[in-house]
Amino acid sequence: MGIVAIVGRPNVGKSTLFNRLVGGRQAIVDEQSGVTRDRHYGKSDWNGKTFSVIDTGGYAVNSDDVFEEEIRKQVVAAIGEADVILFMVDVTCGVTAYDDAVANILRRSNKKVLLVVNKVDNNNRIYDAHEFHKLGLGEPYCVCAMSGSGTGEILDEAVKHLADSAAEDDTEIPRVAIIGKPNVGKSSIANALLGEERNIVTPIAGTTRDAVLSRYSKFGHDFFLVDTAGLRKKGKVHENLEFYSVMRTIRVIERSDVCILMMDATQGVEAQDLNIFKLIVRNSKGCVVAVNKWDLVEKDSNTMKGYREAIQKRLAPFSDVPIIFTSATEKQRLLDVIKAVSEVYERRRQHISTAKLNEALLPVIEAYPPPAIKGKYIKIKYVTQLSSPSPVFAFFCNLPQYVKEPYKRFLENKLREKYNFCGVPIHIYLRQK
Repeated sequence: MGIVAIVGRPNVGKSTLFNRLVGGRQAIVDEQSGVTRDRHYGKSDWNGKTFSVIDTGGYAVNSDDVFEEEIRKQVVAAIGEADVILFMVDVTCGVTAYDDAVANILRRSNKKVLLVVNKVDNNNRIYDAHEFHKLGLGEPYCVCAMSGSGTGEILDEAVKHLADSAAEDDTEIPRVAIIGKPNVGKSSIANALLGEERNIVTPIAGTTRDAVLSRYSKFGHDFFLVDTAGLRKKGKVHENLEFYSVMRTIRVIERSDVCILMMDATQGVEAQDLNIFKLIVRNSKGCVVAVNKWDLVEKDSNTMKGYREAIQKRLAPFSDVPIIFTSATEKQRLLDVIKAVSEVYERRRQHISTAKLNEALLPVIEAYPPPAIKGKYIKIKYVTQLSSPSPVFAFFCNLPQYVKEPYKRFLENKLREKYNFCGVPIHIYLRQK
């Protein structure tokens, strides 16, 4: 597909326009300057043409932003990728030194550049927009990204310079989310897997603010990889921006198929790791535990075994999860992570026929029936797997209300013994026969 990139200095409304073009609130928008840091991708269509839209961070030099250099790299990468560039400026501020700096880069890029003057929400500001002729980038397009006025003219011009392409149906492509606390190496492992500096990485916790989507297509695997903001305890989240980042991360979990739960090997399993794990299980998503920074741990012949057992003990009762010890910086066992993700995805989709289920489980249930309550005997006669995105099993019996949680766990353990559901949560329901 053709690619349209939105660039400009900080706080001119790039993310607002991005959300307007892709038709949703995919990028976090705030009055604070420098909210967007990583490149953010979305899909749009206009007049029958489908194309990708890239939102970028604000281009700045000698600013107070500690991420300035990394953001500039992301902007330059977006310019290199794009077929058409929307250069956004702010009519209320006029031409600034940062606008001149971006214009100089764009003039050298040999790409089609459309000068977009934002915040033109009344007729008087149309006259002010003519000041931007001095940038030497052609006729300015007056828009108001907040209300959407003027965006049709930009899109009409942009699609003229994009090749015709059919929209790809990506609904069947698996979505893999990288989840964890702040500063455990989520962006580092995403970059290592993708083989490029796709996401900004710094030692500062909270570097990633938005969910950053990338397509991974290597070694016979094809899925969307989503880097997310770190999840802290509710009591420690005070800023609006971090609140929105946490909400985006939770939404990513809800929409994903498999989650890679990142842990820090130097810190061990903490309470917040368990909270995130419970969130993944509650949403019935496949899970792979990746213990990062394994290169920093002093090891002997039993370190890995002991660490694995300690993690499984903390994750109980659902401890049937792949655990991989990796290092993003040293690129250790990264392919093992990808292999485990692919296997968990396939297990989550598997459907066992009713005949096989009854043949395997009914003899076990007959040998170890549910305990009698108040002199009443519970007889399970039939089991089937329900149609759902994750494995759900219905056991039909005469008195479902008397079957307690320990026996449900017994049934789950027998299902896991008979069939491989490693990394996949199982839900069991007792129904009236």
